[in-house]
Amino acid sequence: MANVGGIRWPRGIRPSAPGSRTTRLELFYDLVFVFAFLNVTTVTAGSLHVRGLAQCLVALALLWWCWTGFAALGNVVRTDQGIVPLFGFVTSAAVFVLALSLPKAFIDQPGGLQGPVVFAVCYFLVRAIQVAVFLWAVRTDPEVRRRIPMLALPFLVATGLILTAALVPQRLFDGSAEIAVRLALWLAALGVEYGAGLAQYRAGWMVLSAGHWAERHALIIMVALGESIIALGIGPGATAGLPLTLPVIIAAVLGITVVAALWWAYFDTLALAMEQVLHRTREPRARAGLARDAYTYLHLPLIAGVILFALGLKGLIYEVGDPATPQWGVPLPGFHLLTLYGGVALYLLTLITLGSRTLGAARWPSIAGVALLVALVPVAGQLPELVALAMLAVAAVLVVGAQTVVDAPRRRRVRQVALDEQLASEAEQTRWRGHHL
Repeated sequence: MANVGGIRWPRGIRPSAPGSRTTRLELFYDLVFVFAFLNVTTVTAGSLHVRGLAQCLVALALLWWCWTGFAALGNVVRTDQGIVPLFGFVTSAAVFVLALSLPKAFIDQPGGLQGPVVFAVCYFLVRAIQVAVFLWAVRTDPEVRRRIPMLALPFLVATGLILTAALVPQRLFDGSAEIAVRLALWLAALGVEYGAGLAQYRAGWMVLSAGHWAERHALIIMVALGESIIALGIGPGATAGLPLTLPVIIAAVLGITVVAALWWAYFDTLALAMEQVLHRTREPRARAGLARDAYTYLHLPLIAGVILFALGLKGLIYEVGDPATPQWGVPLPGFHLLTLYGGVALYLLTLITLGSRTLGAARWPSIAGVALLVALVPVAGQLPELVALAMLAVAAVLVVGAQTVVDAPRRRRVRQVALDEQLASEAEQTRWRGHHL
């Protein structure tokens, strides 16, 4: 064992460092979540009702908790060194199977393995490996040893609830009652996991590298935005069999416009500013609390907003590609309208909350933009779907543009600091490589 930072690290595990960044292996992990997010929207596209949407959001929240466990572990140990990659490959396989089981996770279908049980077992494996590797790596830390029950018990209770949801309802209930009971037990499991996370910083978990933590969450937002782009090309049917028409091209351009606006709203300034605030927060517990609130919790509704938008796009792009559809499309069904406009509104609303939590600043253009989107929903419901999408794209661009203008002084400062950091890092890397390579 090596003694680093007062902790004797086990052989085969290397500790992370304050300047560490995302590794290529962590990007490999994220590839699995690309498929998982895609499967969430694909499954929900076949259940266009309130209960199906609730199932989508609960499944997404459980997937998010699996992902954030990866991020937290990678902030403590080097995931691409020693034996840790082996655990990572096992958990990636478990997440992949978990995503495969999503179509049968709420109600089992004849043939094959029981979907709810497969989901429960895979979720247990992922969480068990994450918690076990963390506790094994830092087991010589006396503070962590005292907090082992706080770290291990919530995950055991939550996975127990999910396993109960897999086994009990199908024995006692049928049809919709079985789904409702299973959904209630999943919600209880979410309450345990996320409730325990509120006290996480008291259990010995600290953010060692602010840069790594911010970068990991920025990259998963990129993954979610990529899901929206995939939704433009893959509808609920075989869109490859439909002709390439002018409405399809218009819908694709408008969809990319909205995705680009969402990217700009997060990445242009806010993501950089949040990372810089996290760097400046030196006190360990204050940093852990900020990381938990701004990233672990508030990035989930960001992901949900993008997934909802992608869900609305799936139906729209297939409709406009159908030769039987009028040139500008038909009025959007209420479900697709709410997911399109509601997804973008949820995304902007979360950015408003992030700005308040990390920067202490009110984002008035975005607040006005959310109000505008809510007001436009009844109007959009009366318009052809391409016109409704165009109206959403114009609104998104206007809101993001207005926020950028208002943020201009802060934007110049934040981006200059980010550029100075980048140049300093590149100069140091150039110096080291010239000396050692």
